[in-house]
Amino acid sequence: MLNIKQKLNSSHYRYLYKSLFISIFCLILFLAGCSSSPLSKFSSVSTKEPFETSFHGLVVIDANSGKVLHSTNGDKYFIPASNVKIFTLFAAKKMLSKKAPALKYVFRNDTTYIKGTGYPASLHPYFNDSLGVFFLKKQQGISLSLPQNEIPRFGPGWAWEDYDTYFSPEINDFPLYGNVLTAYPENEKRIYPSILNDSVYVKNNPVGREEFSNTFYINQNNNDTLTIPFITAPIFTKKMLEDVLKQDVSISKVFPNSEPQILEGIETDSIAKRMMYVSDNFLAEQLLLMCSSTLSDTLSSKKTITHILENELSDLKNQPRWVDGSGLSRYNLFTPESMVHVLKKLYEELPSEKLFALFPSWNRDGTIETWEELQKPRYIFAKSGGMGNTYNLSGYLKTKSGKILIFSSMNNHFRVPSSKVREEIELILMSLWERY
Repeated sequence: MLNIKQKLNSSHYRYLYKSLFISIFCLILFLAGCSSSPLSKFSSVSTKEPFETSFHGLVVIDANSGKVLHSTNGDKYFIPASNVKIFTLFAAKKMLSKKAPALKYVFRNDTTYIKGTGYPASLHPYFNDSLGVFFLKKQQGISLSLPQNEIPRFGPGWAWEDYDTYFSPEINDFPLYGNVLTAYPENEKRIYPSILNDSVYVKNNPVGREEFSNTFYINQNNNDTLTIPFITAPIFTKKMLEDVLKQDVSISKVFPNSEPQILEGIETDSIAKRMMYVSDNFLAEQLLLMCSSTLSDTLSSKKTITHILENELSDLKNQPRWVDGSGLSRYNLFTPESMVHVLKKLYEELPSEKLFALFPSWNRDGTIETWEELQKPRYIFAKSGGMGNTYNLSGYLKTKSGKILIFSSMNNHFRVPSSKVREEIELILMSLWERY
């Protein structure tokens, strides 16, 4: 029979063994979870070279339940670059009809008064939309009304030296030809619009256009299709309209005080999809102007942004600093949580098939229009956004089991090639696809 001291020792050892067993079991579960968790891969990114001195955020949620699966720096502000276009898409879906408003018009006596809505597709090199031209050719007298407010040709915080680059066309109320000169490399170079033929010089020059005049330069040995923004102005819009309509167009400072009719253009989704697939900055900015045209006669990106933030997105936990439609500005500041919030709203309000069609596929090489991984169906529907020292990716992930996840990976201030960041993002997304 054990004495009291022996009983105490026996109980003490049983307690130690039990505690040790529980500790080992918990440690095994913890290590197993760490080794299998795809999100643990991200947690280590910011502590390993070459990412330890840069800034990274990631939020992943279940699209249907809203459950947060992971959040690192989710409430911190990042420069979003072209991820802003997700908010622009949201605004367009909320404020524009199925068909975009091409122009507003009023018949008065023998004159058709017209005013711009910011519609970007008229005679655009990609859309080649002539609906407005066909309508105006039927009119006997045409008067182009000036916008009620001054529309800045560039967005706030845009880089001034980009004035002649393809991705930085000017913003205006009545765009034509995408607000760019297009030079096609044929046997004899073809210029579009042709009204600018006499303004193009074949000459090796460090810039494609003079900064303050519509004087263009094309290098003699160039064999690519070039797009160079032209300077917009009401008088130049008038000349381009007269050139294509083959009739006089007058300019009016006053639009008749009558309820205008709206000429419908192409489908809004066609414009939005092109914006998302090729990250078209011009289309993004003009979409915001079109949205403001549904509120009043004042065309203003700021007016659209204020309306969306105060109404449709008043429930955002982290209100962004949102200054343009394209993301060209470094003034923009958004959090991964805000990106996921808007993506979830879109998911709840649109059928999945229609929504995912608006987002390009993505792999480590970046945004792609054709999905070539035959061994698996499309599973990443996302918008990327990059500029110097910045790369972000936000969108939807359809997992192997069919579950839909919403994610936002935002990465700023790194000094390595963007390809390194994309590789890390791909590892995480592939692990999520496999596990969930």
